[in-house]
Amino acid sequence: MDIATLRSTHPEHWKKACAIRALAMDAVQAANSGHPGMPMGMADVATVLFEKHLKFDASQPRWGDRDRFILSAGHGSMLLYALMHLTGYQDMTIDQIRAFRQWGSITAGHPENFLSPGIETTTGPLGQGIANAVGFAIAEESLRARFGAKIVDHRTWVIAGDGCLMEGISHEAIGLAGMQKLSRLIVLWDNNSISIDGAVSLSDVTDQRARFAAAGWKVLHCDGHDPADIDRALSEAKRSDRPVLVDCKTHIGFGSPKKQDSAGAHGSPLGPDEIKATKAIYGWDHDAFVIPADILKSWRAIGAQGAAARTEWETRLAALSPAKQAEFARQMAHGPSKKLTAAIRALKADASAKAPKVATRKASEMVLAAVNPVLPETIGGSADLTGSNLTNAGGLGIFDATNRKGRYIHFGIREHGMAAAMNGMFLHGGVRPYGGTFLCFTDYARGAMRLSALMGVPAVYVMTHDSIGLGEDGPTHQPVEHLAICRATPNTWTFRPADLVETAEAWELALTTDRTPSVLALSRQNLPTVRTRHTAKNLTAQGGYVLADATGKRMAILMASGSEVEIALKARDLLEAEAIGTRVVSMPCMELFAAQPESYRRKVLPAGPVRVAVEAAVRQPWDRFLLGERGREARAGFVGMEDFGASAPAERLYQEFGITAEKVAERVKAML
Repeated sequence: MDIATLRSTHPEHWKKACAIRALAMDAVQAANSGHPGMPMGMADVATVLFEKHLKFDASQPRWGDRDRFILSAGHGSMLLYALMHLTGYQDMTIDQIRAFRQWGSITAGHPENFLSPGIETTTGPLGQGIANAVGFAIAEESLRARFGAKIVDHRTWVIAGDGCLMEGISHEAIGLAGMQKLSRLIVLWDNNSISIDGAVSLSDVTDQRARFAAAGWKVLHCDGHDPADIDRALSEAKRSDRPVLVDCKTHIGFGSPKKQDSAGAHGSPLGPDEIKATKAIYGWDHDAFVIPADILKSWRAIGAQGAAARTEWETRLAALSPAKQAEFARQMAHGPSKKLTAAIRALKADASAKAPKVATRKASEMVLAAVNPVLPETIGGSADLTGSNLTNAGGLGIFDATNRKGRYIHFGIREHGMAAAMNGMFLHGGVRPYGGTFLCFTDYARGAMRLSALMGVPAVYVMTHDSIGLGEDGPTHQPVEHLAICRATPNTWTFRPADLVETAEAWELALTTDRTPSVLALSRQNLPTVRTRHTAKNLTAQGGYVLADATGKRMAILMASGSEVEIALKARDLLEAEAIGTRVVSMPCMELFAAQPESYRRKVLPAGPVRVAVEAAVRQPWDRFLLGERGREARAGFVGMEDFGASAPAERLYQEFGITAEKVAERVKAML
């Protein structure tokens, strides 16, 4: 529909949609940075969505049964910010709109979930939003099965662009959503045929409608500038028994006389003259950032119309028993469970007494068997490696279209999609997600793992086969640099436990933090129990601790994690036999050790003794504790990997790469 027809046939809609367009143009111009074209193109779709279909209450942006709205095309953030301001979100003031992309504002270049309660998830890296949305929809289905449709009954709406659909993660996400028949998920595709480089046809010929249909989605289409047609498509979408793609054909930079339908409207301001000309075409005769009172009143009424649905929901929630209300509130807020601590302590005591020799991936399975029954909010899964990751400890049931009470998901070979869905599940509320693959394949999940850290989402990444100890699969599967990559990521805990006790402690920490994702790097090979003396205290929470001390004068300190703690202990025996007093420090989590008071770190790593770190990975992250923390290069050594691995049995690999107790002892003696 052209502008003249739109203005004449839908004048009230036109004015509301133009308020979005005007704010987007003005804010991007003031910042001299941003993407005005997408908000200008999708303003009609967004107006219909918020006015007629989205269940929300701007005065209570976090009420539990609201619809979730995700702007996957996060570069068009001014669309979201304009909608939030116009509908009356308290924190999204006109001053925040004026401060778009400026220091200290909540209107960041791309939406960030921790800046405003009206922003469901951080988007901008294309494809992440649509993949998060799959997790949101999974969480909604799971909670509806747990608490009933009177308490949980909402949709997840997504606006995605051409770039989102080109990113590989979108393929993983739509395949998973289609298989799961997530009928409460509706994606509105901003089909404007333009990317930053120019026409989408320069780089892509995909028939997106056919692609989604092939993945099991219902596919609809509409004129993205015809409010009646948009309303028709969205109404039909809500009746589907499958996830829905609505192809909204739009014009990027709608109305701009020189930049509509061009890359010029995509990633830069229109310029003062072009804004003036565009506003004249709109019939918008108002200064920058000024919204006429009548238009703002109409928008504020839209923001308030969901209050009735919210209060009705609150009445239904209040009708539940006090215990069920409290449990719903706890799960939605990711609150702690008293039962978790008791389960972990019992498991630790049993492990210290019986001293099993098991792989830490098996130890993780044992922890899950104890934890999942007392934490009904956990949902786990694996990227097609369940039998290797041991992430299904039994008793969970499979989550699928026939069993929404199931708590185990077969994600398929979709590491990136799995990780992004986990982010969405947690952000929705009510779910503590964990997912497994091989540590080497964090490479495939990296984009979403980084966003877990950025957003403060404590997803648990169960990453098994953590070193050359996996053996015959060879260097393609043997992680060497991956621990360093994970440890380099801010706000991430990388746990590499040495036995069942440390594994239990790591899980306890991972399941009780409210903002830090965890990577559990777990062994394929069996490891002995090194913590044979039970303590209720969670020593892994200290990051590193003295596992075995020198019997005489302390001359050496050996630091190790995971499977190499056993090697360090054997090296200590060799050195102690030669009257070389040796301390062994287990370092299951460098990040937590670095966060301890300096006085504690000094006690664990005092000045003086030579230091050797042992880990079947690259040296890089260890230098902080070898050269820093009162260490010095002349008295510091490392036994580990300097290159990629090889294909052979694990025992042979450790010998060939020199990661042995004898080599550790030799390294110590060479520095004394």
